[in-house]
Parts: sequence; C-alpha cells; structure tokens
Amino acid sequence: MSTSARPTESTEHAEPTEHPEPTGCDARARTTACTLGGWLGEAAGAAPADAGVLVDGARLGYRELDAGADRVAGGLAALGIGHGERVCVVLDACPEFLTVWFGLARRGIVEVPLNPEAGEYLLGYYLADSGATAIVCDVRYEDAVRACLPPSVRHIVVVGERDTGGGADGAANGAADGDSRHGAAAAPDGVARHRLSDVEEMGAAARVSPAAVSPDDPAVILYTSGTTGPPKGVVLSHQANVNLARHTVTLMGYTPADRLYSVFPLFHSNARYCSVMAALEAGADLVLHRRFSASRFWDICREHRITAFNYQGAMMRILFNRPPRSGDADNPVRAGFGAPCPREIFTAFEERFGVRLTEIFGSTEVSIVTDMPPQRRRIGTSGQASANYEVAVVDERDEPLPPGQPGEIVARPRKPGWMFDGYHRMPDETARSWRNLWFHTGDRGYLDEDGYLTFLDRLKDTVRRRGENVSSWEVERVVAEHPSVAGVAAYGVPSALSEEDVMVAVVPADGRTVEPASLIRHCERRLTTFAIPRYVRVLDALPLTPSQRVEKYKLRADGVPPGTFDREAGTDDR
Repeated sequence: MSTSARPTESTEHAEPTEHPEPTGCDARARTTACTLGGWLGEAAGAAPADAGVLVDGARLGYRELDAGADRVAGGLAALGIGHGERVCVVLDACPEFLTVWFGLARRGIVEVPLNPEAGEYLLGYYLADSGATAIVCDVRYEDAVRACLPPSVRHIVVVGERDTGGGADGAANGAADGDSRHGAAAAPDGVARHRLSDVEEMGAAARVSPAAVSPDDPAVILYTSGTTGPPKGVVLSHQANVNLARHTVTLMGYTPADRLYSVFPLFHSNARYCSVMAALEAGADLVLHRRFSASRFWDICREHRITAFNYQGAMMRILFNRPPRSGDADNPVRAGFGAPCPREIFTAFEERFGVRLTEIFGSTEVSIVTDMPPQRRRIGTSGQASANYEVAVVDERDEPLPPGQPGEIVARPRKPGWMFDGYHRMPDETARSWRNLWFHTGDRGYLDEDGYLTFLDRLKDTVRRRGENVSSWEVERVVAEHPSVAGVAAYGVPSALSEEDVMVAVVPADGRTVEPASLIRHCERRLTTFAIPRYVRVLDALPLTPSQRVEKYKLRADGVPPGTFDREAGTDDR
C-alpha cells in the first residue's frame, strides 16, 4: 500500500474550515500540561470557582476534584501501589470515580475502568487479562469481584458501606470491614481490604514525593465492546487523553458559558474525554447521568440549562421517534456531538429540536479521525479528515481505492501522541491492526471526491448471501424508515443452502405493532432482491453495550428462535 495516500481536498461544495495545526500538546489550548495530573491542576485552577460536575445529583467542584485526586494519589502510594501498576475500577458514575481516576493518573498508575454490570465470565476475563494489582469497587460489586480475583490482586478498595442489618451474613460483612487504624482488613483470600475514605485520609497525612510521570506513559486501558470477538484492552497515554479533550473543545467551541450533558458510562471514552475532560478543559459545567431516558431527555436539558450533549448509537432515532410536542425547540441546547445520526432524520432532527449537530468518525484506538462541524457539512457522511489524522479507504491488499468504492477505513495520526499504543498483551492483534503503517479500523466505508467519509458497516457485519455482500447498514436504514419500527439490527444467520440468510431483529415503536409481512413489503420496494430479509424477529429491546451499540453476537447466538417470521416458509425458492 502506498504510504502517501490522502483524501482529496474539499471543493466549493463545502464551506472550508481552517484547522489548527496539531502538535504533541496543542500550544493554543487553554492548558499546557500533557499529563493528566498536571493537566487537572491547570484546568481546575483556570475554571470558574463554582464550576464542576453534577454526577447523578451529587456535585463535585473542579477544585475539590483536584484536591481529592491528591489525597487518593497519596493514599495509594502509602499502600505501596506504584508507577506502571494497573488498578481496575468497578464503579458506577459517582464523584469517587472521578477522584480515583485522576488520583491514579497523578501517581502514574494505569487505570482500568470496567463495566460494573459485566457478568462473572467477562469480569473475570478483564481482571485476569489486565494483570491488576488492586481493585477499586463499589461495595455492591465486591462479592462479584472477589468471586473471580486473579492471583495478581493485593488490595481491594471499597466505596460505600455494607448493609450490616444482622444475621450471619451481616456479622460476616461487619467483620470484613475490620477496625484497624486505616480500615484495612485481611480477607480470607489474603487480599487487603480498605475503605476509600480511609485511603484518602492516609493520603492527606502522608508525605509522598511527587511521581515522575511522562506524557507518553500509559494512563488507561479501555476494553473494547467485544461485539465481534474477545474484548481487547486499548492502551492510551496521558498525552492521547489530553489531546482528545482539547480537540473536542476546539471542534465544538466550548467555553465556560456552556453546560454539557452525557448519559454514557465512565468506562467509555466518549464520556471520559469528550465530556468530563472537555468540560474541564473549557471551564464548563457538566451534568452526568448513569442512564439515558428518552421520555425525560429534553426536560432534563431544560432543568439543567444544558447547552450541548453527546450522542451515540440509537439515541437520535429514539429521541426523534418520540411523539412531537409543540415546544420541542424550546430548550437551551445549541449543539450535539457524536455519531451516527441517520441521514434521513438529520435535518429534521435539527429543525425540530433547534440544535446543530457535529458528526465524527473514530474509535477508542484513534479518537476523532474525521469530523463534520456545521460549517463544513455533507449530511450522510462523517465529514473529512480531522486536523490530526490522515484517512484512506483500501482493498484487501491495502491498496487505496478510488472515490466512491467501498473498502476498509484506515487512518494514521499526523503527529505523535494522538492514538493508542497497542492492545494490552495482544502483540499479534496490535501488529495486524497497524500493518503497512496504517491503523485498520475494521470498518467499511468510502470516500467521495472531496474526501468526505461515508461509513457503511463493520467489515465483519456484512452478510454474505448467495455470493453477494449485503450491507447490514443499508438494511437497517431501510427497515428503520418503517413507521412501526423504533429499533433494528440486521445480521446474518447460517443458511441451509450455504453462506447466510438476512435476519432483522426489530423493536416496535411506542403504541405500534410490527407486522412482519408488511415490513417485508416495505423492504421489497427499497432493497435489492438479495438484501431483503428472510427472517423478522420482534423483540421488546435490542441487547446494547453501554455505549448504545447493538451486541449482534448475542442475536446471532440465538439463531432462528421459534416464532420468528420466515418469508420463505412453505416455499422451495430459497
């Protein structure tokens, strides 16, 4: 593959925007530090004195966060947890999550935030794969964590108190809390148990030398959703985290006058770097909720005077499918940031709710590869290459493809310090993803003549039917246009003949019933014959990752359950 492939420059069809020149740490940014601990001190000190984050109703000022991070860092050092060690965090969104996050970073400890709702198998995989020496968890998750502890763990730090209401279990739980000077106790498995409040007290009293942390040191391991295979641990540096936050602020034009809103979890890059850190970098307030509520979303925005929100996955379709109200546009929101908003509702969504959307394409590994702010948009695309990346579309041999021809989307940074450093303990996967000097996203799409990227689907999300590749994205888009459908996932199931048949799982819209035969007739007028679904399965809800992506592997594992509509039933023409 040629290493000089670049997207075509924009033409008069789009209003050009001048990008700031990217650097390892952007000198034009409001802050200058390139490590998370140093950056937090700068950002918190420069923010308005009353600025902070409201986490599910609990408020934490930015300067209070900075002081709390110091206490956590000192306490962990007193426990002997050192630079480069990995600490898993199993917490819901809460103020303690934030102080732990930045306290770990300030000591040069690698944070591994995990999904608290992961099942025992997946949680055990995360803990073992990470090689963690300590775990910070909510007391509600302690039993689940202890059930799958790897030998590497020496400490468990708990947030909250157990219910010691009595009985044998209550007595055992109370004994586990211990009554030593710092609340530490030796558990039966030999792992020392501490309360976070005691760790912070230790940190406040300790005299700990500042840790030597480099911008290139690993700051975090974020596990991918694992929708197509075992989750991979994405290793990101301090500098990569800070750069993504600064890029988001520059792209969105956030200022201290803004108040951001996110419903995504803190073990996901969207909420961490494009909400929490972006708000801090801008000196803006942030409202962070643990759950997305479609029925209350706009009322929440009005109540908290939200000016910008992040979106992903099915959020936009779900919001748009809510019954219209006369006051839909009567809200303080000016901007939305994320992807993807379906092309067919993009303009109508903006007009109905009075917002302007900025679409991006990226991943945990490579942050924002392309962006499409309102001043240079082409609706239906993910925009052009961002200031920080080159982007190309290639074939199976990694040769660049001409405009309009689909292939794999690949990217690489223009400057150091913008992307991940590899997959944790997966050198072969790292080398495979980074072959020929381009990061291979595993996503399929195409570039137009002006360099605008259109995402189609995951490469592994393409259904192979009768020698033809069926785009799941295309099928989903058509099915989603049916008025009775609120959510849809298209995927392949094994065919009795060979290859696969197309199946769709659909969720009915409020007050509606999906009639599979009617849905098939709808598709027959809009899809190529080989792309028309054979199977229609009606569900109450689709299985989603915390970032609102459909877990299609779960649907595929179900096969074709009884009661699934089969349009070819009783025919020989298969």
